Amino acid sequence: MKAIEVAAAVIIEESRVFAAQRSPIGPLGGKWEFPGGKLEADESAGDAVVRELLEELGTVIVVRRALMTVHHQYPGFFITMHALLCERIEGDLVLTEHQQSRWLSKDELYTLDWAEADLPILVVVEELLDGQP
Repeated sequence: MKAIEVAAAVIIEESRVFAAQRSPIGPLGGKWEFPGGKLEADESAGDAVVRELLEELGTVIVVRRALMTVHHQYPGFFITMHALLCERIEGDLVLTEHQQSRWLSKDELYTLDWAEADLPILVVVEELLDGQP
């Protein structure tokens, strides 16, 4: 069974969190996610998410802290996803690989068709949007 390790950026601005919809092609096509990508050899989750957001969204971020790690079995592969609370420093989050994006309020979080591995992160995001640590 294929195993992948990824890092995902949780970016919150003005009581809204950024979400992006995957391309319709490929595994999890059309699902919504927190953006990020695969860790390269000997790369930390923080380094990977900074690199991936620069590559995929043209945006410079900094990692503020780790939120959680999700382990999930999809048909055909196992994923370990590190969710990191990040802050946008520079850039407009320009989509190059995703179909669309949205800034979601707490009330809108569960209105999207999320990738299953991202679902546990929503609970933590709800608390963050409520202003809890």
